Order: sequence, then structure tokens, then C-alpha cells
Amino acid sequence: MNNNIAIKLTNISKKYILRHEKPTLVENIFRFRKQEEIWALKNINMEIKKGEKVGIIGDNGSGKTTLLKIISGVTFPTKGQIETKGRVAALIDLEAGFHPELTGEENIFLNGMLLGMSRKEIKNKFKKIVEFSGLKNFIDTQFYTYSSGMALRLGFSIAIHSNPDILLIDELLAVGDQEFQQKSYKTMQDFFKKGKTVVYISHYLKDVARLCTRAIWLDKGKTKRSGLPKEIISLYNNTNY
Repeated sequence: MNNNIAIKLTNISKKYILRHEKPTLVENIFRFRKQEEIWALKNINMEIKKGEKVGIIGDNGSGKTTLLKIISGVTFPTKGQIETKGRVAALIDLEAGFHPELTGEENIFLNGMLLGMSRKEIKNKFKKIVEFSGLKNFIDTQFYTYSSGMALRLGFSIAIHSNPDILLIDELLAVGDQEFQQKSYKTMQDFFKKGKTVVYISHYLKDVARLCTRAIWLDKGKTKRSGLPKEIISLYNNTNY
């Protein structure tokens, strides 16, 4: 892969099997079940350069989140090859990678190492992670006692402080209370201004036009158009409205 490329997707396809009803005993014995194949992505070819800010747009069900999950390694393609260069952090499912029986502190080390951080790096950034999350009074309690909002705040803080080369965002997430949302939104805006590679899914097309250098329009699992954000958004809007 070219040194200037951060993400390369080659003929990426993803298939899901939907089973519509619980199989009967006879169907289990003879392995006959009513099922449907859904191709969430079909032959996606894409190169994203280092430092690019790419916005992925499209209708619900077009394959946007599946694409991000494949890039992040949360799920694997049915066909095709993916290459990434550098540390990847994904703001998709912020509660993933936590163990309910471990404390917040222990989960910071667990989650941080899953994101590619060394133990020494996590130790050096530990106070900043806790301070940003606002969970100092709960950091030594078990994770299962956390509310979903607390879990999301901790996950967001760890991901941001992992200092990724590639940041994947499924919407600018509304995490925690209003104060934390404002802080997280500002942090995300700062990321867009840095020389990081960002892939951003959003239905807020004004954000894509303002923050991104390129837009890719997905439609029914395929790449329909790619180009300057304002041009692609205009084509998308004219097709849908």
C-alpha cells in the first residue's frame, strides 16, 4: 500500500443472513430454514489518504455503519481485502471492550490496550482520561454499576486519548449531559483540524460540508458518487427531495 494511503478497501462485500422465524424440529434435523441473504456492501473499492476528512452519506440501510465496522475490525468482510496504516479508534459502540466485573480503572487499561495503547502510555494518560470523563468519584467501582451515559463518557474519553492516526465516527455522538456533549463536540472539531485521517458518518449534511474534504455517497451497499462535499451533497439532496 502506498505510504500516502491510510485506508484501502479492495472489492469489499458484506453479507448477512436473516432468519425470519424460529425453525421447527424437522427443519433443524434436515437443516432447512427460511432465510434471506442481505448484502450490506457490494464490491466497495476505496482509498483514503492520510490526513483526509471523509464524510460518508446515504440513506438508512445504505451500508455506512457496516463500512465503519469493517474498517475498525469490529466485523469482517465476506469478500475482499482491507488495509489500514496506523492506530485506529472507532466511535461507534463506545461500550464495547469493557468488562462488567472490572472497575472503571481496570477497564481503562483493558480498553486502552485493545485500542493499541501500551500500558505505560495508558498510565501516563490515566489522570487526563479520568478528568475528561468526569468519573473520578466512580473510577474504583465496578463497571456494571455504571449508567449507560457514564459508560459512553468513559469509552469516549479513552478513544480520544488513544491519539489515533485514524478516527472513525458514527455521527458526532451525543454523549452524557449537555456540558459533556459540548466538551466532546469541541474535541471532535479539534480532531478535524489536525492532520489526522477521519471517516465520518452523518445525516447532518451541513456538518459534512463544513468539516470534510471529501464526501462519499453510499446507496444500497454500493459507492454511488465520490467528490467534493458540496457537490455530492447537492446531488444526494436533488435525488432524495
